[in-house]
Amino acid sequence: MDAEQARRVDSVLRRFGIPGVVAPADPEQLTGPWRVFDKADPQTRKDITADALAALAAALPASAPGPDPKGASGPTRGFILPPKSDD
Repeated sequence: MDAEQARRVDSVLRRFGIPGVVAPADPEQLTGPWRVFDKADPQTRKDITADALAALAAALPASAPGPDPKGASGPTRGFILPPKSDD
């Protein structure tokens, strides 16, 4: 992720209470890729990007499209044809 994406990821992680420090992968290269780490110290930190994103995905409601439960799709339009009378 780039710096702008990292800023948004950091905000969302904080909002959901997911631990992690979003920082550049190379502390000397601020324009390079950014990752999520367990602590800020570049000498002892561990990359936890995958774990943080998995925790975030688990915290978000499922949004995968699928069949709607009966009645959840709302009103629909259609025609009602009366039965033929035998008159």
